[in-house]
Amino acid sequence: MKTVNDFNFKGKKALIRVDFNVPLNENFEVTDATRIEAAKPTIYKILEDGGSCILMSHLGRPKNKEEEFSLKNIVKKASEILGVTIKFSEDCVGETAETAAASLGEGEILLLENLRYHAEETEGNRDFAQALSTLGDVYVNDAFGTAHRAHASTSIIAEFFPDNKCLGLLLSSEIENVNKVLSDSKKPVTAVIGGAKVSSKITVLENILDKIDHLIIGGGMAFTFIKAQGGKIGGSLVEDDKQNLALEILEKAKQKGVEVHLPIDALIADSFSVHASTEIASSSDIPEGWMGLDCGDATNRIFEEVLLKSQTILWNGPVGVFEMEPFAKGTIHLGNAIAEATKNGAFSLVGGGDSVAAVKQFNLSKKVSYVSTGGGAMLEMLEGKTLPGIKAMQD
Repeated sequence: MKTVNDFNFKGKKALIRVDFNVPLNENFEVTDATRIEAAKPTIYKILEDGGSCILMSHLGRPKNKEEEFSLKNIVKKASEILGVTIKFSEDCVGETAETAAASLGEGEILLLENLRYHAEETEGNRDFAQALSTLGDVYVNDAFGTAHRAHASTSIIAEFFPDNKCLGLLLSSEIENVNKVLSDSKKPVTAVIGGAKVSSKITVLENILDKIDHLIIGGGMAFTFIKAQGGKIGGSLVEDDKQNLALEILEKAKQKGVEVHLPIDALIADSFSVHASTEIASSSDIPEGWMGLDCGDATNRIFEEVLLKSQTILWNGPVGVFEMEPFAKGTIHLGNAIAEATKNGAFSLVGGGDSVAAVKQFNLSKKVSYVSTGGGAMLEMLEGKTLPGIKAMQD
């Protein structure tokens, strides 16, 4: 697959699928501009060549062109970040968009209105993709966050640029970093899988067992494994219908020589609240009326020991309810251990909404090797799936 580095954009209009699906507050102001920042290298490369950029993205899940989902809300912030006054088109296809694109000069940037204001985008409509394709000379996909969707602007549009399509620097970097875990990893390899539910991580767990040496399971999903093995978990989160599956995963791990590390103690609370009474208990002997909301100190030490011996680390999902200060210690301890291992030469990849939120909240972003911008897309790659947005660039 070619990247923008394989093209000279002098005098060309690059039609770039970016992922500017950023959070806004009640005044429609951008509260986290990470995804806009992430698109900078690709945009700068094209502008420095003497080209111009037409940016297309979705924002949220609009049903009826609601104001809160208009991309005009992000023009000011994006202009600040890119250092260029961005022009805006009130539509992404049709006469308005065509006129705006046609009048774009060298070094200029145009942002199109929300792709999802048209149902044809998520339907993967070919005519809509073709209408978009008329706006630019080269198609650049730089949106890892939507690469797992077979939408018009991510997978269908590429066929209208048989010789003029390439990956942006962000998307290319995402693929390279996920592959460092999947196919190019230094041993020992440790995967930390946390979060609330086993059900959302089953395929990931099954697919990565062949590639890892250690599996750390934390967060709410750990209690499904603990209960399946006969532990008493009180009122902790559990998926009772996934207990057999949990046992199967443990058995497969054993067959493949993967060492599984589950919490041995937990910080338990008598209610799901920052004001709850708390105690430390064995994670397999939690009294009724109490629930495990974080790892205990003994678990934190075990997890740290495993991580410090690792050469490759994948982190997806927190190990406690870190959004509540009393239950953040386990996730902070884990993050610091990953940062320490990275400092000592390990490669660490962090992905998935909650883990990314945690590394930002605890100022660890610069202390790990790579923070992925696409939670769902990264999980699907780890599951071994071919993402439609990436496949379209190979065809």
